[in-house]
Amino acid sequence: MTTQYDVIVIGGGPAGTAMAGGLRAQGKSVLIIEADLWGGTCPNRGCDPKKILLSAVEAKRQAQNLQGHGLSGVPDVDWPALMATKRGYTDGINDGTLAGLKSQAIATLHGQAYFRADGQLTVDGTVVTGKDYVIATGQRPVILPITGNECFKTSTDFLNLNTMPKRVTFVGGGYVGFELATIARAAGAEVHLIHHNRRPLKAFDPDLVQALMANLTAQGVTIDLDVNLNKITPQATGLQLTDDANFNLMTDLVVCSAGRQPNVDHLGLENVGVTYSRRGVQVNNHLQTANPHIYAIGDVSDTPVPKLTPLAGYEARYLVGDLIKAGAPISYPAVPTEVYADPKLAEVGITAAQASAAPATYQVKTLDMTHWFTYYRLQTPQALAKVVVDKASGRVVGASFLSELADEMVNYVALLIDKQLTLPELQRLILAYPTPASDLQYLY
Repeated sequence: MTTQYDVIVIGGGPAGTAMAGGLRAQGKSVLIIEADLWGGTCPNRGCDPKKILLSAVEAKRQAQNLQGHGLSGVPDVDWPALMATKRGYTDGINDGTLAGLKSQAIATLHGQAYFRADGQLTVDGTVVTGKDYVIATGQRPVILPITGNECFKTSTDFLNLNTMPKRVTFVGGGYVGFELATIARAAGAEVHLIHHNRRPLKAFDPDLVQALMANLTAQGVTIDLDVNLNKITPQATGLQLTDDANFNLMTDLVVCSAGRQPNVDHLGLENVGVTYSRRGVQVNNHLQTANPHIYAIGDVSDTPVPKLTPLAGYEARYLVGDLIKAGAPISYPAVPTEVYADPKLAEVGITAAQASAAPATYQVKTLDMTHWFTYYRLQTPQALAKVVVDKASGRVVGASFLSELADEMVNYVALLIDKQLTLPELQRLILAYPTPASDLQYLY
């Protein structure tokens, strides 16, 4: 006899596990299905292991900055030891996540979910039944369709390297390319970053992107723009990368960092009336698909926000409430987003470009913070910001940062935006000094 669940969640990553846990806490019967690793991309082979590797990069950078200013000697990155530290964390994620689900009395199945032509959901051929379904299958790396693309490695492979190759090349100038190039260079590799046009990281302020590229170039990363790579050829001395013009590069490892794509093509969604595109599963403002009993959350959904782990949890919490008691459409707060390169690049809210298109409404402040005390004490080579202020209210409504503390500053500004704090209201708070938080008053 087939058990019917109140909700079946497809995908055991941050979105799916938050969804399952939230529903179970409300007394719903829940089945969660995972085809790969419990816990999903972020803790297994994404943001968490990446940040562990970046910890060594950041420590090395701080030591470099303070040479002659109180420190002598720069440590080397011990890649095998660093990788062992990473695995000390990631090796327990799958089993720990599964144990956590079971401790909540959430039913689990490991296998491939697929909607058949008759509308029934199967897991490796076994039929499972629910009143409602939530798709939370996330994304996977894109592999460019070029000759020799079987030679490509992905971010997953890079984050599990036993040794760092002498020459490493990243193809694609998005978040992943810049972040992993930063790690590889700090670990001693000869690094190239290839991008198909002249505007990598196109979602970020172009002036700050140019400054970031200049910093990485000074560190020894070679950034090759306007290169449409079309062939990878294994040679005795490595992998030869070529385009249809004059680009020719030999490397030992080539990582495709040309973006990610939603995990939708293996679910049989066309059999149950669920529409999707390369941007993900199409949903309304209640995260509901064209099929009223099927929803999508997290990276797999086509929503107007960046694909970030905190948003996966945010959408899960919203949908738990909406399935229990239908309410208002989902609305998103200010969403900070970062590139963990060296230095870090981050932004939140209205961009300088958007503000410049409405000069009667917004003021854009361009700040060079390099010599502010916060950055002077760290001997940070460069600290830049663009801050957008609403002229009528005097509130900060957006900001972009390039510095070693950009990820911290962007979170503070997200709070300023969501709490709608004016400068007088901020100055009525007492913040520890001297800290990055105490610099917030100078952004207005």
